[in-house]
Amino acid sequence: MLSFRFSLACVLSAALTASPVFASRAHRSTSSGRAHASHRAVPKSHRLHGQQAIEPGRVTEIQQALIREHYLSGESNGKWDSNTEAAMQKYQADQGWQTKLMPDSRAIKKLGLGPDYSTAINAKDSSFADPPPASTIPPTLSAGFTAASGVSR
Repeated sequence: MLSFRFSLACVLSAALTASPVFASRAHRSTSSGRAHASHRAVPKSHRLHGQQAIEPGRVTEIQQALIREHYLSGESNGKWDSNTEAAMQKYQADQGWQTKLMPDSRAIKKLGLGPDYSTAINAKDSSFADPPPASTIPPTLSAGFTAASGVSR
């Protein structure tokens, strides 16, 4: 009887000792079913995305625009150097825009260096001119617009 109790005590203590070990292995991430490594190896085929550098011709255009706006002095050299970067940061800060990323697309557009849509598919039939003055609208249409807006003259 004593050996039976001793055997039962050994089995129970072994089960209680082993249960936390089995419990930790049984609980896995529900997303993939495997543990995630904190540091993943970067494959050799990893490529950087996005623009990594500004082409010298574009840097020259930006420098010329910054010189024209009196944010940069001297000659444009086509190199994105510390003077050019400081001038662009000052220009963007004066506009109230971010200065950490260089250059901001709004700054490029405001400097007159934005995209050129003159060769777009629908560019030949479109007009980039200002709309005609309100005085050229026929009086009947003008009266209809006024009535529809609910604003009286």
